[in-house]
Amino acid sequence: MPVPTIKYYVREGLLPPGELTSPNQASYDETHERRLRLVRALLDVGGMRVAEIANVLAAIDDPARPLHKVLGAAADPLGTAHDEHEDTEAASAHAVVADLVSRRGWQVHESNPAAADLSKALAALGRLGHSAFVEVLDTYADAAEQVARADLAYVARCVAVEDMVESVVIGTVLGEAVFSALRRLAHVDASARMYGTDGSKEHETS
Repeated sequence: MPVPTIKYYVREGLLPPGELTSPNQASYDETHERRLRLVRALLDVGGMRVAEIANVLAAIDDPARPLHKVLGAAADPLGTAHDEHEDTEAASAHAVVADLVSRRGWQVHESNPAAADLSKALAALGRLGHSAFVEVLDTYADAAEQVARADLAYVARCVAVEDMVESVVIGTVLGEAVFSALRRLAHVDASARMYGTDGSKEHETS
């Protein structure tokens, strides 16, 4: 890590100052190293802005903040931008998401960024003539619950809160890439089983 970068993080409040060992030198310990690793994960993997990272670090350093809230502070900024469309499809999608959350008893506030992302995706499907996709939404939700439990079981292996937050960020961003790849592989297999007639092993591409 370049020294100017470390000094910048200290100035921005992302990293506590090191212990001065001379007028122009400071010593940094394992705690600083862990915090640096977390900051880099939030920046490079999570794509967060400095202000967002400061909010996450403030949540970590707040002893009164429940762990659930700390992990939420790390995961919430990872969503995409809100849909700018405010048409019939958008209104219908918002209602579908609200009903899904309510029916499944999910402890999620309606303002959660993930709910907005889901509404955005459903609205886009509706505009493309695939509004019937909502019929399989509960099946997707079943799979999502199973994956979420696996994610949190993995995070629970960590001891330090910083390591937990790092796991949430990396697991959310890269875990979605892993799940997407697995889903595509499963698509190829399901397609071969449902529509394949010659038992060939040829790759299918999209």
